Amino acid sequence: MCGIVGYIGKQKDVRSALDSLKRLEYRGYDSAGLAAFIPERKEILWKRALGRIQELERSLEGVSAQGSPILLHTRWSTHGAPTEANAHPHADCKENIFVVHNGIIENYRQLKEKLLAKGHRFLSETDTEVLPHLIEHFFSASARIAANRQGNLEEAVRKALALVQGSYGIAVIAKDDPEKIVAARLSSPLVISVNDSGGFVASDPAALLSYSNKMVFLDDGEIAVITPQEFRVSDLKNNLKEKEVTELAWTAEEAQKGGYPHFMLKEIMEQPESIANALRGRLLPEEGRAKLGGLEPVAERLRSLDRLQIIACGTAFYAGRTGEYMLEEYAGIPCEVDIASEFRYRKPVLSKQTATLFISQSGETADTLAALKEVKEKGGLTLGIVNVVGSSIARELEAGIYNHAGPEIGVASTKAFTSQLVLLVLLTLFLGRQRDVSLVMGQRIAKELSRLPELVARVLEQAPRVKEIADKYKDCQNFLYIGRKYNYSVASEGALKLKEISYVHAEGYGAGEMKHGPIALIDEEFPTLAIAPSDSVYEKMVSNIHEIKARRGPVVAIATEGNEDIKNVADNVIYIPKTLEMLTPILSVVPLQLFAYYMGVLKGYDVDKPRNLAKSVTVE
Repeated sequence: MCGIVGYIGKQKDVRSALDSLKRLEYRGYDSAGLAAFIPERKEILWKRALGRIQELERSLEGVSAQGSPILLHTRWSTHGAPTEANAHPHADCKENIFVVHNGIIENYRQLKEKLLAKGHRFLSETDTEVLPHLIEHFFSASARIAANRQGNLEEAVRKALALVQGSYGIAVIAKDDPEKIVAARLSSPLVISVNDSGGFVASDPAALLSYSNKMVFLDDGEIAVITPQEFRVSDLKNNLKEKEVTELAWTAEEAQKGGYPHFMLKEIMEQPESIANALRGRLLPEEGRAKLGGLEPVAERLRSLDRLQIIACGTAFYAGRTGEYMLEEYAGIPCEVDIASEFRYRKPVLSKQTATLFISQSGETADTLAALKEVKEKGGLTLGIVNVVGSSIARELEAGIYNHAGPEIGVASTKAFTSQLVLLVLLTLFLGRQRDVSLVMGQRIAKELSRLPELVARVLEQAPRVKEIADKYKDCQNFLYIGRKYNYSVASEGALKLKEISYVHAEGYGAGEMKHGPIALIDEEFPTLAIAPSDSVYEKMVSNIHEIKARRGPVVAIATEGNEDIKNVADNVIYIPKTLEMLTPILSVVPLQLFAYYMGVLKGYDVDKPRNLAKSVTVE
């Protein structure tokens, strides 16, 4: 989940390169570091700092920092505590070879023991540090036979990686071979770009958009050699690979805050636009159909589908669980939703009439990617909902749908979740019209879908009201979130947001399960957020609210506009517009996002970078 940036070219101000790294701080912020070749001194400037990138920036004050190539890294700790010694880059014994790494080296202990026996000295607790020492071993061997006493860096990297088990996205530079950056990936994302400013490598396109929107995404088992003018990609056996250039529709401005105090609030407020983007060109209102170009190659196979598996993690899992209700009720397709980290260790039963749908905002989620490869290995049909064009999951899928939500920088997912729900509705309409959904019902769904951007905008107008409610409950340490049917998973998602952003304990439950345990916790200091729109289970929800009130529990209700009766049982009410029952989650989750945001802000936390979390989970 760490953030990597590498640069080689004519712009040699090391401090300016930090701007690119700052765009990746959402990937980890335990520590940061850099290594830059200083041509005048023919040495590597090596700086590391505990904490956020600004601490690294401070360490450069008064330091002459003109050089290239440059490696930069911001860390999310896996092996070894957040300390300066464990920060990247890591170096070999001679401080000649420097490596930044995202991933986990699973056999690092065995490799480290062998390297120690050969006289190598280790300075950190990390798994990463074995990499520069392994490369040093093969680089030195190359140097002994090279006439100019310089080793071939890419060959040393290739030989070192042949011994490595695990996952990696790495970038490497060497003082004795300074005209290049060598990068390689296995199950951890890397993107490269060579343009008028020079050669770049990063773990996320967001770091490079200021320089170009033309990217080349590395695949597993590939090594890239990057110079200021060109790049060359090969596999681990040195066979050259042809790579396609992907032109991203995102701009650098889209990845900035745009006047908002936090990315999270900006992304919550962008949801009318991101939902409109998810719908654009995909609705045929008169025909009551959805046009999903990414599914056209498999449309006939989907017609005979008799079972759908949905695989995801975290927020995307809750979106999938909501989609399960949609697809079963309207498309008539039995669904099963699994957490990717569990699914991959099961023995799934697949048939020719089974499809598996993978949902991931980043398209790099390690467990989801591993589950996808498992299904492909067994010959299953793989579909996807992914936001990032060119990401690993997007490239592995047989067919899929892009969110078009734009970059989501805040660690806690907001606009990606609602756009995932919108795409699940479109998928339901697509499959439902292949089956039993009538023209009239299809037209009704399409009409209500087209209204969603306007309806979400109306919910967002209540942000000041939500802030007042958050202020009322900001000192509470426990919350219960309850919902039924379509809003059952929204309760779980709302609780997750509160945990992520405000570090408050919260649990999401199906309201009918409350009597089977959680109600024992309810008292006057334990508030409940009840999602109770005027739908098919509304009366059941009101009964559950009464049960809470009978035990003196405070209740905040999410209800449909015009419902005045609910004020008689709830302490506070936030209203959402009326819409189709299956679309209510797209509206009801917005107040919960705002509530979590304001709770975190009122407690004084950095809601864009919550502790212990990173945006893209690229390690298991």
